Amino acid sequence: MKIKNYRWTIVILIFLATTINYVDRQIIGLLKPVLEAEFSWSETDFAHIVMAFTAAYAIGLLALGRFIDKIGTRAGYAVIIIIWSIAGMFHAMARSATHFMVARFGLGFGEAGNFPAGVKAISEWFPKRERALATGIFNSGTSIGVVLALIIVPWILRNYSWHEVFWITGGIGFIWLIFWLIFYDIPVRQKRLSAEEYTYILNGKGSEAKQEDSGHSEKISWYKLFTFPQTWALITGKGLIDPIFWFFLFWLPSYFSTAYELDLKKVSPELIIIYTATTIGSILGGYFSSLLIKRGWAVMKARKTALFIFAVLELTILLARYTTAAWMAVAIISLAVAVHQAWSTNVFTMASDMFPSGAVSSVVGIAGMAGAVGGILFPILVGYLLDSYKSAGNLTGGYNLLFTICGLTYLTAWTIIHLLTRKHSVVRSGELQ
Repeated sequence: MKIKNYRWTIVILIFLATTINYVDRQIIGLLKPVLEAEFSWSETDFAHIVMAFTAAYAIGLLALGRFIDKIGTRAGYAVIIIIWSIAGMFHAMARSATHFMVARFGLGFGEAGNFPAGVKAISEWFPKRERALATGIFNSGTSIGVVLALIIVPWILRNYSWHEVFWITGGIGFIWLIFWLIFYDIPVRQKRLSAEEYTYILNGKGSEAKQEDSGHSEKISWYKLFTFPQTWALITGKGLIDPIFWFFLFWLPSYFSTAYELDLKKVSPELIIIYTATTIGSILGGYFSSLLIKRGWAVMKARKTALFIFAVLELTILLARYTTAAWMAVAIISLAVAVHQAWSTNVFTMASDMFPSGAVSSVVGIAGMAGAVGGILFPILVGYLLDSYKSAGNLTGGYNLLFTICGLTYLTAWTIIHLLTRKHSVVRSGELQ
């Protein structure tokens, strides 16, 4: 049976995978008080568990991006979700901090493949003018996953135990895998795809459409990717900016507790609103640059214009230092995290704009690893500044300085991206040999 607009079915599948991805990674933080009480963890023990995930995530981004380019999106996505689902379920059998470190390492390694595989699938299934919107939709699964974890983990914990939390959430990945194997293949092999939609997709890919859609993995020199300024533009876009999102994700609860005496033992509508705003930013950010392209703008001009606008909007986070009420801070920070996701969506999409499909996962993996490394290093600065201001009796001042650094970084990153891509836009397949 031919299905009209089948490509959007693919987006839904990747969105659901991304949602599962972020549910699985959030669980350990939500269960931290329960697990600490049962296993007598120290804060150092928990820090090591978190670091195991982060380190594996960085390694996985680098390794799995290339792996997925070699074996293809369909098989690649299947492999990575099996890895992270098994690792997620292994948490239920862990009996020590070391066991949890091993489980988190496996989870981090497997989950790292989600974005390289997702962006590659979008490049295979969507014309360039729709890629940012499609990427924005599946990228919104990151925030939906965080919010969903806040809902389902307490429910499972109330009715069962922490073991079942890991068993149930880990098992969801295998349910998704069944639908993936049934419904996904590249367009040229997908029997449910109508001839009209196939032609529409192919025509919107540009001059290399036939080669990219052939189903054969092209041989690329992975090391040669580092010789292109386009690769370094993506490394900049992720390496400088991703750490800011991790700061928003992990330190905002502490900020609201410090500045506005938020009770973290209760459900926080403030934090739910902030994290939900990332969904809106992800989708609207993708829609905006896609709209510019539909109106006749050149692809790279549309993406960089969108990034510049988002960089300017991000400056509003500097106003957080002047807030006097929690809901004022919620409004400003909600805008900041929404703009971040709009930025992230367009940087991901630029990978498929600038590189042929056969290299997309590799490039996204390299850029994502840069973001992960930044996510390891930036907390060192965060900890140093907050400890310094705390010892001076002005912890809120430390957060204000960090908000200023965050706001200015986007324009810095945009300037570097613009200079690197000013004379170089698209890498052709032949250049990667």
